[in-house]
Amino acid sequence: MEDKPRKRCGMCRFLTFGLLTLLLSTSLASSAVIGRFDDAVAAYERGDYATAFRLMKPYAEKGDAKSQHNLGVMYDYGRGVPQNTTEAMKWYRKAAEQGLPDAQHNLGVMYEKGQGVPQNFTEAAKWYRRAAEQGLPESQANLGLMYYNGQGVPQDYVLAHMWLSLAASRYPESVKKHVNDIVNYKEIVDAKMTPAQIAEAERLARKWRPKPEGK
Repeated sequence: MEDKPRKRCGMCRFLTFGLLTLLLSTSLASSAVIGRFDDAVAAYERGDYATAFRLMKPYAEKGDAKSQHNLGVMYDYGRGVPQNTTEAMKWYRKAAEQGLPDAQHNLGVMYEKGQGVPQNFTEAAKWYRRAAEQGLPESQANLGLMYYNGQGVPQDYVLAHMWLSLAASRYPESVKKHVNDIVNYKEIVDAKMTPAQIAEAERLARKWRPKPEGK
C-alpha cells in the first residue's frame, strides 16, 4: 500500500488528506482580547498575512496554544513572514506540549517528512498517537498507516485496522472523499488479516474512547 502524502492546509493546517480547517481560540480571557484575535483571523482570511502575524504573535508569546499553533503554520508556509521550518517546529512544539492535538499532528508530520528536523518515524508516531488518543481523525489515520507500514512502531495490522476504522468513523460527512480514502486503506489492511484479527481490531475500536490530555 502506498503511503499517501500528508498535507497541512490553512491557518491551522493539520489535516492528512488536505481538508482546510480554521481554528478559533476560545481560551482568551476578555472580549477585547477575543476581538483582537478575531481581527487576526479576519486579516488572515483576506490574505493580509503580515497583519495577521503581527496581531497573533503577542498571544502566542503569552502562551496561548492555538495562537502558537497558528504562528507555526504561518512560519511553515511563509505567510506574513519568511518561510522558516525551524521556527515552525518551535511554535508547533510549544502548542503540542500544551496538549493541542492539531499542533501535535503537525509536529508528527514534520518529523515524518523530515521538515525542520531530521526525519524520525518514532517521534512522528509519538506525536500522532498523542493527537489520535484525543480523537483527532487525521492523526488516527496517519498512525494507522504507520502501524501498517511498521514505521516508528512495530508493524501491527490489528492496530492499523483499529486506528483507520476510528478515523473513518470520526470524519464528518462533508469530507466524504477523505472517508473513502481511509476506507480504501482499511480494505487493503483487511486483505492481509485473518478473520480473528479483524474481529479483534473491531473489538478494540468499539472499546476505544478519546482521552483528552490532562484529564
